[in-house]
Amino acid sequence: MSDRIPTREEQDGDGEVRYRMLYESEDKVYIRHIRGVYTRIRKYTGLPLLLAFFFIPWINIDGHQAVHFDLPARQFHILWTTFGPQDGFLLAWLLIISAFALFAVTTWLGRVWCGFTCPQTVWTLMFIWAERVCEGDRSKRMKLDASPWNAEKVLRKSGTHLIWLLISLATALAFVGYFYGIRDLVVDLATFSAHPQGVFWVAFFTFATYMNAGFMREQVCKYMCPYARFQSVMYDKDTLAVYYDARRGEARGPRKKNIDYKAQGMGDCIDCFWCVQVCPVDIDIRDGMQYECINCGLCVDACNSVMDKMEYPRGLIRFTSEDELETGKTNFARPRLFGYGLVLLLMIGAFAYAVSTRSPVQAEVLRDRGARMYRVSQGLVQNVYTVKINNMDQKPHEFSIHIEGREGYDYSLRMQQGIVVNPGEVYSVPIRVSVPQQQLKKTKHDIEIVIQAKDAPELEDRHQTVFIGPK
Repeated sequence: MSDRIPTREEQDGDGEVRYRMLYESEDKVYIRHIRGVYTRIRKYTGLPLLLAFFFIPWINIDGHQAVHFDLPARQFHILWTTFGPQDGFLLAWLLIISAFALFAVTTWLGRVWCGFTCPQTVWTLMFIWAERVCEGDRSKRMKLDASPWNAEKVLRKSGTHLIWLLISLATALAFVGYFYGIRDLVVDLATFSAHPQGVFWVAFFTFATYMNAGFMREQVCKYMCPYARFQSVMYDKDTLAVYYDARRGEARGPRKKNIDYKAQGMGDCIDCFWCVQVCPVDIDIRDGMQYECINCGLCVDACNSVMDKMEYPRGLIRFTSEDELETGKTNFARPRLFGYGLVLLLMIGAFAYAVSTRSPVQAEVLRDRGARMYRVSQGLVQNVYTVKINNMDQKPHEFSIHIEGREGYDYSLRMQQGIVVNPGEVYSVPIRVSVPQQQLKKTKHDIEIVIQAKDAPELEDRHQTVFIGPK
């Protein structure tokens, strides 16, 4: 199999095919700065997410970090709720809902997640902003890279990489802080008393962020992201995505502003290459739909700004559908989209109900396997159980235990008093349940052991078990 792939370039107006090595390193992408509608949308969607990512760990709720994944204690504190290992099905459920939501949104709006809220895109654009601040816009950066090393180049490059490292370090601290505890992490690092694992992960994520957003960038979207590979399965002719209107734009070519270009058989595209120069993944949208396209809309803003300068109508490149380009209209009321939406709403509703009705107190009742029953001199039959109480609430509770069973049976319970279970603690307490022997009508009968918080009666858990007596 050949390790060369053909690529097409436009040279002197003719398509010429040349071959490139499959593993040839690609040229650095220099992105032109552009302003427009979709650039502002990205700012309004990305900035709140960034603020939430960096500042949520610093918020305390009921004495706990607002979001803290405490792996050693096997507790996940999320706002006012604490989840434990037994809630793993909720996490799996949430991941399924997230994946299904991604599929539904992709069917409707294409890769809008990638273009506006994906961390890879957001951090890459932050790093590009740092380049622009220190080195200037596209042409200045290209000229600076091509120039020999001198004091100015060293100073500008140093400033860029310093900002990259600061962003990477802040990202690593915030991310590791969700697991380590952000306040403890910062204090421990500052006093050189942090756990070696904490130091390692901060260093690892600093390096990973620095390399990923600083150097890999579009390579992640092109070659590493699995979403790019199967997105086409979710597209249909009415999926909204970034398209180039070839009917209107061709034949493309440069021209002066006030000429009658249509009389010369030319389209609206002036072949300025701005749509290519602003693309974060370095593709030409005029070549048609490509799996690398992340639907960020930067090429739309660039093209619209050029159309405004030329006094042409906007929309040569726009968010539209394949159907609209062919027929002039997009069908939004399609069964596939409604089906996705309905199933997604049902899943979200069921998940919300499961979380809202979930009790932060869970108990487990185990029969003592050492003895099936006990006879006492007073004519009582005793069974021994072990009750394990798991307090997943964020404050301690004192618990009471009582027995419910068949009518006409006089149950008595012997156990320790003052059962106080701290947050996240699993407390084991043995209990003895007794019944007068003359009341027993059969060898086995069902009883229910009720565990209830004294200070919050709504927090209770009930377990059915078997009481065994003599034949």
